[in-house]
Amino acid sequence: MDPEATVQQLRADVLALPKRDTPSLRAVRKQWSKTLKDAEAAEVIATAQALERPAGQGGKWLGYELIRFHPGAFAAVTEAQIVDFASRIASWYATDAFGTILSGPLWARGRVSDALIDSWTRSDDRWLRRSALVATVGRNATKPDAASTLDICLRLAGDADDMVEKAVSWALRYLSQKDRDAVASIMDEHGDQFRPRVRREVRNKLSTGLKNPKRASDR
Repeated sequence: MDPEATVQQLRADVLALPKRDTPSLRAVRKQWSKTLKDAEAAEVIATAQALERPAGQGGKWLGYELIRFHPGAFAAVTEAQIVDFASRIASWYATDAFGTILSGPLWARGRVSDALIDSWTRSDDRWLRRSALVATVGRNATKPDAASTLDICLRLAGDADDMVEKAVSWALRYLSQKDRDAVASIMDEHGDQFRPRVRREVRNKLSTGLKNPKRASDR
């Protein structure tokens, strides 16, 4: 299989869509996952890389999902390859897709190290700091780990970058669905370390189940 040829055909399928919204794009990805079901892991990873590298920030998730939904590729992708994917993240959209589709689930399975996530929390790059937080969401969706999540949230509690601050809130609010007591405890003990928006949104979530009760929305 030639990864570049596969990607060219996949792109042609995307361009042929009458409407290129997320459900339509995901349908194309699902069809290609079926086509690549019996392909070698290395070939699927190479295809995902060839698709992701030139893609805009809003389209990188297609490459992530090709790996995520191929058992062999998901088991074989290396930490170095994850670092390579992370190096091209430059938006909240790509960050959130990356963390929930790839890095978080891989971290839950021990395929991404604590050391790598830790290094992201200390990065000067806002997107890598956000990636560390979003990875907790991806991890907690499959294998909840309150201790790791709370450690990362505390480390970034005072970060004033809007994208990071919002991710701290999201990480804590998501964890509260898995371990409410852990989040309530950290807010009681260390709430003053968090930014005002984080304190407000997390406490709203704990008390009402919603981030912004007046808006009746948790997005």
